[in-house]
Amino acid sequence: MNRWLVSRHPGAIAWLRSRGIQANEVRHLDHEQVMPGDEVFGTLPLHVAAAVCSRGARVFCLTMDLPAELRGQELDLQTMERLNVRLEEFHIARLGEPASPPPR
Repeated sequence: MNRWLVSRHPGAIAWLRSRGIQANEVRHLDHEQVMPGDEVFGTLPLHVAAAVCSRGARVFCLTMDLPAELRGQELDLQTMERLNVRLEEFHIARLGEPASPPPR
């Protein structure tokens, strides 16, 4: 099993590392490299998350309560914590494709 940390944001990487996430750090994930049972941490476009899930991997999305005025800005660790940053697991499937059950 591989673990992937997908982000280009220093604050997000710092927060994930502060939570003990040890993973291969990449700025862009090639979903073809992902294998069944892998874990992917970060924020992925929906079509990439769906491709990752269809390969039998787990997706843990970095989410927070981000107000509109902070969109597009680099956020530091302290700001992210004020915005209730957290990891949430998602299983995403593209409609029209057979859905595989979430891995456990």
